[in-house]
Amino acid sequence: MLIYETENFSVLAAEHPHIDRLDGGHVKIIPKVRVRDRTELSLELAAELMKLTMVVGEAMSLGLKKRGIDIGRINYQENGNWRVFDPDGPYLHIHLYGRAISASIQKYGSAIYLPNRASGFYDGLAPLDSSDVEVIRREIERILQTPKFSTQKSIGAMPIQERASRFHTK
Repeated sequence: MLIYETENFSVLAAEHPHIDRLDGGHVKIIPKVRVRDRTELSLELAAELMKLTMVVGEAMSLGLKKRGIDIGRINYQENGNWRVFDPDGPYLHIHLYGRAISASIQKYGSAIYLPNRASGFYDGLAPLDSSDVEVIRREIERILQTPKFSTQKSIGAMPIQERASRFHTK
């Protein structure tokens, strides 16, 4: 289910999640142009992807907390091992895994367990629902309007003090 999109990327709620909705949920960010991995992105697309992971991660955490899921943190992963033997090969996509403190399957504080799809481990895991998607979408739109993310100024063109303050925002 589509959560948000830019000219270059789609943000999707995973249809077949690796983490159940109540354990924190699973979102994917996928470039609209198929590339094998991040080394094939231009610097501009790589920067946009990083910004999008930051925004979506924050939106996912805040939005799912509003929906009653006690998100403790978001894990960001670039996987791809399951597609190495496909004729088209792997493609770049970033997984955002919500980690709920009260998780019952993918326990908070433990590494994410990612067996092969054929194992049956993921059968029955609930994806994010349409209300979750809507609240995450609204959070993305709100966060993008904040000073941290609404500026178009290039980091490299900033004075050193301003650059340093950008990296210490919390």
